[in-house]
Amino acid sequence: MSSSNEDFQPFSTPPAPEEEPAAPRATKLRPFAIGFFILGLLILVGGITKMIPGGIATGAALGFAGILLIAFSFIPLPGIATEEEPLSFFDKLTGIFYEPSRVFRNLRLYPRWVGAFVVIAVLTAIYSFAFVQRITPERIVEHMTQKVAEMGPPFAPPPERIEAMKDTQMSQLKNPVERVQTVVKSTIGLFVLGCFTAALCLLGVLVFGGKINYWQVLAAVFYSWLPIIAIQKILGLGILYLKAPEDLHPILNQETTLQDNLGILMSPADHPVLFVLLSFIGLTWFYLIWLRAKGLHLTGTKVSSSAGWAVSIMLYVLLMVFATVWTSLFPGFIS
Repeated sequence: MSSSNEDFQPFSTPPAPEEEPAAPRATKLRPFAIGFFILGLLILVGGITKMIPGGIATGAALGFAGILLIAFSFIPLPGIATEEEPLSFFDKLTGIFYEPSRVFRNLRLYPRWVGAFVVIAVLTAIYSFAFVQRITPERIVEHMTQKVAEMGPPFAPPPERIEAMKDTQMSQLKNPVERVQTVVKSTIGLFVLGCFTAALCLLGVLVFGGKINYWQVLAAVFYSWLPIIAIQKILGLGILYLKAPEDLHPILNQETTLQDNLGILMSPADHPVLFVLLSFIGLTWFYLIWLRAKGLHLTGTKVSSSAGWAVSIMLYVLLMVFATVWTSLFPGFIS
């Protein structure tokens, strides 16, 4: 009797699915990160040994920037397959003013943010240098220390501490070495602020069910800042030299002299909190909200327009609340 199983074929195990290649990392940041860390360590040692005035804070800031970049180098890149070529830096720099949609769509594929950040940092440094020269270090330091002394207990330090603070601030604004260090610390602070803002945007997009890579949102943040900073700093420089120095405020005009908001209707000395609230109602603020919303929508892998608007408006409201609370605690600084 012949077996009925002669043609039986044993069950074969299906081939295992091919593993997707790991997403690329931003490894190009690592040499810069190591360089910043080593330079920061050297400046920190110079500050501790009193060889570099103010070197402790600058060294710590550079070291922190190096550690931050090392951590960022492990964040996966989007890795979207496309045949579209990346826009040149010049095309993105000019296009963000008159065709932002095209720039943001390209940033979704190639989220390169360094160029925008460098332009923002350079414009900020130029304006800050010109502002100090125009207002004079003496007036800036005198205003700051006077307002600190007026805070009263428990915020105001003792008189001897205020005098030491005055000497330190004067040295920071007059000593060339410390002025360079101030630019370095300000640039690092600006970068950290951008990274923190990008993290908040990423969290907001995820809450609204969107999908976006951190590098995409970081590029969207810096490129949405770029036109605002350019308008504020370039026009602010012109106004800085058109107005008399005594008509400029040592604190309120540190970022820009451009006044395109309703804050011009209120005196900061008489109604500081209301002045701050009205200062958030202006053309550049609305421009930033719109540009950031569009950036998140078009730069993200899957972000609806309503989600982009919601996140952008939420950030605007959070900043306004923070500024209002800070002003209510220390109203004398803007008087």
